[in-house]
Amino acid sequence: MGKRERNNVVFLRLSDDEYRILKEKVAGSKHSNISDFLRQFIVEGIVYYVDYEYLREYDYQLSKIGTNINQIAHRINETRSIYQSDIDELRKEFEEVCRLQKSMLSRQPYRRQ
Repeated sequence: MGKRERNNVVFLRLSDDEYRILKEKVAGSKHSNISDFLRQFIVEGIVYYVDYEYLREYDYQLSKIGTNINQIAHRINETRSIYQSDIDELRKEFEEVCRLQKSMLSRQPYRRQ
């Protein structure tokens, strides 16, 4: 929807506290201005932004684990055999994936169903 299609103007008066809260909420969202923030609220009925920045470290660690597993699989394909050390390494990597997943899930907000 382009700006030309928005022909209606709404004026809203806010107290200093209300305006401060609105600015804080906009700053904490993905929106660059108050108008975009309020339009999303009108259309969707809710505006929220979840910061998943802490997941970057998990993504990095999982990528390293995946690389290790691929190296082991490549070695198995080349030699057509698997060694106990390969099995132990795979088990260790899998346990690390499980640990990372539990850690990640423990940081998720609690949602009642």
